Amino acid sequence: MRTSALARRDTEKSAMAMDYQPAELENYPGYHIRRLQQIAVAVFMEETQEFGVTPVQYAALSAVLRQPGVDQRTLARMIGFDTSTIGSVIDRLEARGLMVRNTSPADRRVRLLSVTAEGAALLAAAEPSVLRAQQRMLEPLPQEQRGLFMDMMAVLVRQNDDLARAPSTLAARRAAAD
Repeated sequence: MRTSALARRDTEKSAMAMDYQPAELENYPGYHIRRLQQIAVAVFMEETQEFGVTPVQYAALSAVLRQPGVDQRTLARMIGFDTSTIGSVIDRLEARGLMVRNTSPADRRVRLLSVTAEGAALLAAAEPSVLRAQQRMLEPLPQEQRGLFMDMMAVLVRQNDDLARAPSTLAARRAAAD
């Protein structure tokens, strides 16, 4: 008797599952955010292809140029990137002669980062392309809505940054400034 009741309940659950219709993906903000990120990377790569850098590599170079001598872990937090994979990003930049690791005088286990002259030149040369990519991403919006869109995205990042796998110190600094 108990077995037949369980079997009946399983059959009812299966029937309910067959009738289930999920909400359309287009109704989820996460869907649009993921798609927008894919588009942002594609536009960035298209505009900067002659420089051969990814958005993460560009962010790493830019952050280290602004703060020379930063360690890898701090860099990862600065740009909101996973600390376990930032090393491979730096490896590629170092192999191209765009960034160097130096031993910290305070702790020989820590590697401090700096951008080479070639890395700084690449950043300067790539900046117009990077700025063009940013403008292309916002182009579909009317000019008067672009600032509001940027402000709204910044609020979402700031308020949700602690939920990220790789929280950003940049978001934390901006939140403290508000």
